[in-house]
Parts: sequence; C-alpha cells; structure tokens
Amino acid sequence: MMTDLILTEVEHRVLKLTFNRPDKKNAITHEMYSALADGLERAREDDDIRAVYITGSGDSFTAGNDLSDFRDNPPLGRDAPVNRFLGELVKATKPLVVAVNGIAVGVGLTMLLHSDVVIAGKSAVFSAPFVDLALVPEAASSLLLPRVIGTTNAADVFFTGRKLHADEALTMGLVSRVMTDEELKPGVFDIARSIAAKAPQAVKLTKSLLRKDSEAISARMLEEGGHFSSQLQSAEVLEAITAFMQKREPNFG
Repeated sequence: MMTDLILTEVEHRVLKLTFNRPDKKNAITHEMYSALADGLERAREDDDIRAVYITGSGDSFTAGNDLSDFRDNPPLGRDAPVNRFLGELVKATKPLVVAVNGIAVGVGLTMLLHSDVVIAGKSAVFSAPFVDLALVPEAASSLLLPRVIGTTNAADVFFTGRKLHADEALTMGLVSRVMTDEELKPGVFDIARSIAAKAPQAVKLTKSLLRKDSEAISARMLEEGGHFSSQLQSAEVLEAITAFMQKREPNFG
C-alpha cells in the first residue's frame, strides 16, 4: 500500500523507510503498517536490496500505535496490517538498521528487538506502556526484551511504563551506540550503506545465525496476539484509552 506517511526510497542498495507523520509524533495507523509490511516484503524478495534503514521524520521515531485508529481498526487476525508488519520483521533476511530519533513508544521499542543494528540519538527516549493501556506486550517482546535487558529490568519497563533515556538504553544493551542528534541519521545511514556493500550471502547467513530461533519468536508473537486481541475488546482497554484521551487517571474499579 502506498502512503506518504511512510517514505520509501532505495539508495546505495539500502531501502529507506521513514515514518512521516511528524505532526502526530509519527503515531502509526493501519495504513502505515501496511506500507511498512510491503516495504519489508520487498526488501526480502529483491536481491538488489541489501539492507533496510528505518528512522522517523521530525523530532520523533514513533509514538507507537495511533490509539484512535487502533480502536476503530482493531488488529484481529493474522492478515491485520500490524500483524503483517510484525511477521515481516521475523521473516526479514536483510539487516535492519535503525536510527532512533526522539521518542520510541510501544511498538517503536519492541520492533527494535527484531532489528540488527540499533543506534539512538542523544535525545531518544524509550517506553513500552502496554500495561498502562490495559494491554499486554507484543512483537514477542515478552520473550525478547528480558533476553536483552534482563527479566527484572523488563518487568520494570512493562509494569511501570517508565521511560529509558538513550544512555540508560545503551547501558542495558537495547541500543549499540548513541550519537548526537545531528550526526544520527547520516551516520546510521552510512552504516547501513557499508553493510549493503559487503558480501551479500555472508551478511544473510550471519543474520540467519543471529536470528536462529524464529519459530519460538513466532509462537510467542501468536500467544501475545491472542491476549492482545482479547484485551482490545475489554472494558479495561476502553477505560484506559478513554482516560488517556481525557487526560485523567483511569479507574479500573
């Protein structure tokens, strides 16, 4: 699906995908998920594309799901745009190189767990407020985040919804480097371009070895998806989203 809310460009054999909804902090709609899934599928199937570079326009990476759009278009079924996108993350055969500029909320954090090189700008801030919205983690993050930052740190992030700033994310291993905001995008694209210039089969095999447990990841993603879908239709989520829109504390009784 074509949309100007996801900018798509191929340069130096790198597919560049840019969240392009800066007025909404790049909050993701189902239309944007479709475009992202299409882009990742294209990269997987096109031998001329050797790497994928992902970033956000403006001062944000992404604020996560657009809650109004999510409420009106709940992701029910494997063919839902968000589920297609998550599935393509798991199936990706080319390196995913991400420049995190500004906030990375919800799926903006969990998608990084499927990415290969993740570099943050100094102003980057990460959070996964699923429980705050009466939801559960997605993108197999209940499996992957504890592996990366440890179980107690992951529980802290999920249960409290607290924010991680770039230096703390670096210490925990969520990102591999921190750059100044000015050097971030050109610097990370240079890394993607350098990877794309390397021996393609060696790169693909290395990624495959690093991402060997795709079956376990897909199984956890499916399990999370069942809980996520049921919660989306619950009174808890209705209250959580209504409270968020009304800028008040939710009342769960």
